Amino acid sequence: MTTQLPSPAPLTAARPQSPMPLPTPRGPLSDALLRALTGTADPGILRDEAAGVLAAPTGSWLEHDDVQLALTCMYELHYRGLDGVDDDWEWQPDVLAARAALERAVEAELRERVTVAVPVDTSAAAVAKTLFDLTSSDDGPSMSRWIARRAEREQIEEFVVHRSVYQLKEADPHTWAVPRLGGAPKVALMEIQSDEYGAGDPERQHAALFAQAMRGLGLDDTYGRYVDHVPAITLAHPNVMSMLGLHRRLLGAIVGHLAAFEMTSSIPNRLYGNGMRRVGLGQDVTEYFDEHVEADAVHEQIAGRDMAGRLVEQEPTLGGDVVWGAAVCLALDGMWAQHVLDRWEAGEPSLRQPLR
Repeated sequence: MTTQLPSPAPLTAARPQSPMPLPTPRGPLSDALLRALTGTADPGILRDEAAGVLAAPTGSWLEHDDVQLALTCMYELHYRGLDGVDDDWEWQPDVLAARAALERAVEAELRERVTVAVPVDTSAAAVAKTLFDLTSSDDGPSMSRWIARRAEREQIEEFVVHRSVYQLKEADPHTWAVPRLGGAPKVALMEIQSDEYGAGDPERQHAALFAQAMRGLGLDDTYGRYVDHVPAITLAHPNVMSMLGLHRRLLGAIVGHLAAFEMTSSIPNRLYGNGMRRVGLGQDVTEYFDEHVEADAVHEQIAGRDMAGRLVEQEPTLGGDVVWGAAVCLALDGMWAQHVLDRWEAGEPSLRQPLR
C-alpha cells in the first residue's frame, strides 16, 4: 500500500530578475553585435568588426564608446542577460572570439598604464600593509569631496546614474572568485559577500538599498536602465571587473581589486551621505551610503589581511597580480572621477543625454 504524502507548501516566488534592456549602438561593432543577438545579422561578422575597430585605434580603449558598449553587452550575457536575447548566446563562439580580442586590447592598455612592484615579503601582514599604503597614498580626484561640499541635486542624480551601472549588480563580478579560492581567503571573501548580499535579508542587499536610493531621487531603478546615458569610462570599470572575475588566470587581480574597493569605501561613503543630507535628501536616499560607512570599515581589514594577504601567503606568485588589481581599481576610479568633475567644473552635464 502506498502512502500519499502531503504536498509541500508552495515556495514564495522571488521577484524576477529582469534582463538588461537593449541599449542603442555606439558604432559599427556594437551595432553588429546587437543585430546578431537579435537575429538580424550573421554572428560571423563579429570577429571582423572587432578586428576592424581594433586596427584603427583612436585613443584609450577605456574611453572608446563602441568597444565599451560591446563589452557591456557581451558580459551581460553572463549576468542577467539582455532583453529578448536567447540564453544560448552566452557561449556563442563568435561572440566569445570577438570579446577575447577586445579584452586583449583593454588588458594591454591597463598593463601599460598601471605598473606596480611585486611584493618581496609575501606574508599576509606585509601584503595587507602594501595594499593599505597603496590606497592611502592615492592622489586621484575626489568625487566624494565634491559631493559633500559642492554638488547640487542634479549632480547627485547624475552621480547615482553613473554608479547604477555597477551598483545594481553590486558584488557580482567579485563573486566569480569564490570557487577559485580555498581555505582562509575563500572564507574571508564569503564573509564580505554575505554582507553585500544582505546577510540573509533580501531587503538589505546593497543592490536593493541602491535601488531604493534611486527611487528616492525619482530615478528609474530598472536594471541597466541608464546604460545609454553614461559615457564609455563609466562602463569601463564594471567591464574590467567582469574581465578580471571571469578569467581564472586573473584571480589575483580580482582579489586585489576587491581589496582596494573595500579599502577606499568607508570615508567616501560618509561624505556622499553628508552631501546628500546637505541638499535635503532623506534616509531613503542616504541609507545605502550610510550602510557602507560601518560595513566597509570592517571589510577593509578582512579584505586586506584575511583575503588578499592570505591568498598571497598560499600562492606567492600571485602577489604582483594582487597589487596590480588594486592599482587598476584606483586608476579606473580616478579616470571616471576626472571625467565627471571636469564636466561639472565646466558647468556641463556629465551624462551623454539628459535624464529628463
